[in-house]
Amino acid sequence: MLRLRGLNGLVKNVGNPLEVTQILFITLSNIGDVILTTPTLEALHQQFQNAVIDIVCDHRSAIIFQYYPYLGKLIYKEKQAGWKVLFKLVSVLRQKKYDVAIDLRTDGLLHFVKAKTKVFKLSNRKTFNMHSAEKHYAVLKSLVNTPIPSTKIWLSEKEMRLADEALKAYAQQRVLGIGIGANFTGKIWPASSFAMLVNALKPFFDVVLIFGDKNDASLSEAFKSKCLLPTVDFCGQLNLLETAAYLRKAHFFIGNDSGLGHIASALALPTFTIFGVGQPARYLPWSNKAMWYQDPQFEIKNVDPMNIAAMLMPALSPSLSSNH
Repeated sequence: MLRLRGLNGLVKNVGNPLEVTQILFITLSNIGDVILTTPTLEALHQQFQNAVIDIVCDHRSAIIFQYYPYLGKLIYKEKQAGWKVLFKLVSVLRQKKYDVAIDLRTDGLLHFVKAKTKVFKLSNRKTFNMHSAEKHYAVLKSLVNTPIPSTKIWLSEKEMRLADEALKAYAQQRVLGIGIGANFTGKIWPASSFAMLVNALKPFFDVVLIFGDKNDASLSEAFKSKCLLPTVDFCGQLNLLETAAYLRKAHFFIGNDSGLGHIASALALPTFTIFGVGQPARYLPWSNKAMWYQDPQFEIKNVDPMNIAAMLMPALSPSLSSNH
């Protein structure tokens, strides 16, 4: 039984990569965190091209892998599940023997998995100065020899046709996407601040697409009441893949520290993330097109919209002309 320890690793060569056919990949739970594990998932396929990959994930993030082309099966692990559910999960995992098993999430689940090669997650202490995408990818150091890929999300023609039809009126317009909410209040920039920022950027855009879940409806209404540009509100109306397909129609994305920014980045959109609390160096969207600002006192309400506008304006013209 082989195990990866630390950044230098102790995993030996698994043999002929073409003979690796069964891989287990245990990913994280939150949408943004899952997106940041997709470079590792892509690198596994690049190295082991004959392998099908079983993925352990939460129900809420499973849709990300709905069209993953190398998927074997999805196996569910819920974040708040009790011992009975965990025991059932272990029983399912032990039904199959894997060539390689990678766990980016738990400290002990791989001990119950049958696999020739086991790759355990790296601790936060050992990877304190690394971006989260780099941390996940580092576990593969002794298995793959490819540069770290970009993040990715997989869409079907169904979602893309839906977006094409819904947004055909804006095909020739400059489209801004915004993510108005987040998973807790310390990460949510006030809707009035979003409106002030967008109004300052009015010369660069023709329409604003608003994204979020049903809990963001009140934020969206407050934003629309102050926004000077036409808006289209999709809060609570789209699933995650539909959201991604609609976001593809934008030229730029601005949002809070949430999964939406990571989805936009996985679509190769330029992004700007507004941080209050959080660690930008670790959790910023994984892209050379990702910009960000964090309040020095970690209080998101104090972020000045005019300061963000001044940061964005030099970047907008080239991105709008080259993105589509």
